[in-house]
Amino acid sequence: MTEPLTVGFVLDGLVALLLVGLVFRLLRTRHLFEAIMLYVAYGLTLALAWVRLGAPDIALAEAALGAGVTGALFLNAWHRMAVRAGADERLPMESDP
Repeated sequence: MTEPLTVGFVLDGLVALLLVGLVFRLLRTRHLFEAIMLYVAYGLTLALAWVRLGAPDIALAEAALGAGVTGALFLNAWHRMAVRAGADERLPMESDP
C-alpha cells in the first residue's frame, strides 16, 4: 500500500524544482541585472532548502552571505559598470536582438 504524498514532500520537491529552474534561467540570461537578481533568488531559495533539511545555521549563513552580502556587492559592481559605460540601463554584456 502506498502512502499519500505529504505536504513536506511536495514542498521539498517544489523547492528542488525551483532551484534547478533558477540555475537554468541564470545560465541562459543575457542581462547582468537579471542575472544578479536570479543569483539572489537562488541564494534565498537555497537557504529555504537548508531550513527544510534541518540546518538553520547554514540557512542563515547562506541567506546573509550568499544572497545578502554577495548580492549587494554584485549590485554595487553593476552600478559602477553602468556609470563607467555612461548608460544606466544597457551594459556591455547586453546586445541588441
